[in-house]
Amino acid sequence: MLLFKTILQPRALYLRFQSSWGFCLIRKCRMSSVPLAAICQVTCTPDKEANFAACMRLVEQAKEGGASMVFLPEGFDYIGSNQEETLKLSESLLGNTISRYTQLARKLGIWLSLGGFHERGEDWETDRRIYNSHIIINDTGSIVSVYRKGHLFDVELTGKGVSLKESSFTIPGHSLMPPVQTPVGKVGLGVCYDLRFPELSLALLRHGAEILTYPSAFTVATGAAHWEVLLRARAIESQCFVMAAAQVGCHHAKRSSYGHALAVDPWGEVLGDCGATEPGLALVEIDLQKLRDTRRNMPVQQHRRDAMFYCSLD
Repeated sequence: MLLFKTILQPRALYLRFQSSWGFCLIRKCRMSSVPLAAICQVTCTPDKEANFAACMRLVEQAKEGGASMVFLPEGFDYIGSNQEETLKLSESLLGNTISRYTQLARKLGIWLSLGGFHERGEDWETDRRIYNSHIIINDTGSIVSVYRKGHLFDVELTGKGVSLKESSFTIPGHSLMPPVQTPVGKVGLGVCYDLRFPELSLALLRHGAEILTYPSAFTVATGAAHWEVLLRARAIESQCFVMAAAQVGCHHAKRSSYGHALAVDPWGEVLGDCGATEPGLALVEIDLQKLRDTRRNMPVQQHRRDAMFYCSLD
């Protein structure tokens, strides 16, 4: 039995249904040539098989709803209950997990944003360290870009129950990757904590980004305080769309995530929000004419001074 509820949001109309595996948002019929993108949120655990099954269903639902590209969150492959388990479950890009996603993309003819993936480093056999990698797969099943997270989450928030040191087992990425041309626009890649560094988004903008992506697993404490305001700020200052897939709910006894997978337009308006409680997806229109209009009407990038001006106090 399916339970339906219509949800109205600016520039988007969704159907929300509950099935045996959770909630999903699907657009109602529309008459438009503007491409659709799907932002997803899931509740991943250490069970890689169950995680893949849940993500696959969301991708299939997004395809049925007309999406050209699907965005999955950080830790889409799994979220381990401790450091030892996190490392043990990791794989290379040639492993079974990414192989299954390339097959899925090819079968459905859909682009996928997968980030971050627990990718074993080049010296795995000697140092047992991994990358937090954001992978773009095209509709023929080819990997077209891999960005490795550059800003690692080493944070101790006394009194808020947040204590994580990502650098203890993760290698920081060495560089940004050029934005990728996709059916929904030119996509610039980030991961989670990268959201707090506007230098990254502005660098991607300078290289042509139209959409910024921040697949995430924000903690409940930091999400409630900062998630939406940061995403909207990145959209406004760069005049880009922002797609931020998210983890939601309790992963295991030690960790929960904030949820609220969001899509934001170049004016800072929230186009889709998956809420704080259930897995699901939101389908949103990526209207690049709106992006062009926003940039023309308020030409912020033309008004930006050269680097010397901003370094004049150094």
